[in-house]
Amino acid sequence: MQRINEKILHPELSYKIYGLCFKVQNELGRYRNEMQYCDAFESLLKNNNVNYVREKPLPVSFEGEKERRNIPDFIIDDKIIVDFKAKNIPTKDDYFQMKRYLVSYNKELGLIINFRQKYIYPKRILNKNNL
Repeated sequence: MQRINEKILHPELSYKIYGLCFKVQNELGRYRNEMQYCDAFESLLKNNNVNYVREKPLPVSFEGEKERRNIPDFIIDDKIIVDFKAKNIPTKDDYFQMKRYLVSYNKELGLIINFRQKYIYPKRILNKNNL
């Protein structure tokens, strides 16, 4: 078991995030909007003394780019970017969006959490440039 955990990025923090997300879905169900899930999750982060930043815009990446174009939902403990979805199926665009967040913030791990499905299956996205 120890050998597997050495390969997993931020296993304890990821586990805690998953638990909070399961609690949010159990309390709110599957048919709320993304902001409602974010608000409930933020409340749990505060109650559990988890360090986070909510909706911090990416830095401007080229001259002429408008500010606040790309905004991840949460950055947890300055390690993991978390982006919530409330849609039937996450798309390639959601994946590419997370890759953009990871590269721009120079983070190793991102999680896409979709609350619309019956069960939560967090998608772990790695920034291979940072490994």
